[in-house]
Amino acid sequence: MTNAPAELPDEKTTPLIGIKWNGSVLILRLVGPNIGQRESPILTEEFTPYFKKHGKAIKHMVLDLTSVNFMSSMGLGMCIACRNLANAQGATSILFGMNKDLQALMAMMKIEKMYKIAKNNDELQKLVR
Repeated sequence: MTNAPAELPDEKTTPLIGIKWNGSVLILRLVGPNIGQRESPILTEEFTPYFKKHGKAIKHMVLDLTSVNFMSSMGLGMCIACRNLANAQGATSILFGMNKDLQALMAMMKIEKMYKIAKNNDELQKLVR
């Protein structure tokens, strides 16, 4: 499809992110508790090759924030960049596992309008069908 490395694994875990690709759903599980200035560019570097490699085959992109407690403006920018990569491939973008503080922050910054929101596993499963 593109110039992305062919050896990109379907599952990858680093200290900051867990990535899982199942053929149509790309799950990006951010490892917290904080996503800030240091973490954001590293995370972007980790997930971008998956968008390049799988392209239009990505039907849903799930940004799993279950273990994230705080996100700086750089982290919020990374969420927008991630959503933009998914949109460019025609994928549905889904936020999953946000705590109340993160939900309030996403709402205040209007980022939640860019994503579908799954509050629990049942909602997530319905969205990725």
